[in-house]
Amino acid sequence: MRDWESTTYVSSLDSIDQFGPMLRREALRRGMGRALKVVLLIDGAEGLAHMGTLCFKGAVQIVDFFHALEHAGDVLEALLGSKQHPDYQPRLQSWADRLLEDQVEALIAQSRQEATAAGRLEAVEEQLGYFQRNVARMQYGTFRKQGFFIGSGVIEAGCKTVIGARCKQSGMFWGVPGATNVLAFRCIHASRRITNFWKDRLNQHAARNDTLPLAA
Repeated sequence: MRDWESTTYVSSLDSIDQFGPMLRREALRRGMGRALKVVLLIDGAEGLAHMGTLCFKGAVQIVDFFHALEHAGDVLEALLGSKQHPDYQPRLQSWADRLLEDQVEALIAQSRQEATAAGRLEAVEEQLGYFQRNVARMQYGTFRKQGFFIGSGVIEAGCKTVIGARCKQSGMFWGVPGATNVLAFRCIHASRRITNFWKDRLNQHAARNDTLPLAA
């Protein structure tokens, strides 16, 4: 369960190498240093996993369950030949159920066996790479027993409401400086830090002019 109004946002158009430290600073501001355990929810991309290792050493990394299901669909499409195959939806539900029981390695082995028999091993193996790289991050049954979130719905919603609703409206065109500044301000507002932002800005101007602080 999330604490009431605990969600905060950061945004950047920079590379993951620059975004990772920014995210770490926000986590520290939020009290990460007092946490007994830190969890990082990612989509399974290698760049994000590497960022997590560098910036959140010792954190439990979890691949978003719904991203895992999307890739399970890719495996089944390669195995069955089409998403319109009558077995596709029942098999996808079976993947969902078994992933929630920590059976990702068994699913990989079973898929390889079936692909070999069907002569589709090369296509299936390409899709299975995502699961092979993320076995430790897909122990969903274990994670749920420990009370961890396994879905990144809050993050996806933030991308839609904080970023998309402001910058992806019809007819909009953005340059990098303008989008960066607008999104930074929007994240501050959505994080309920607007009052502190203006106080800090006023005091910065006061310091430049060698006067007493304007806000406390």
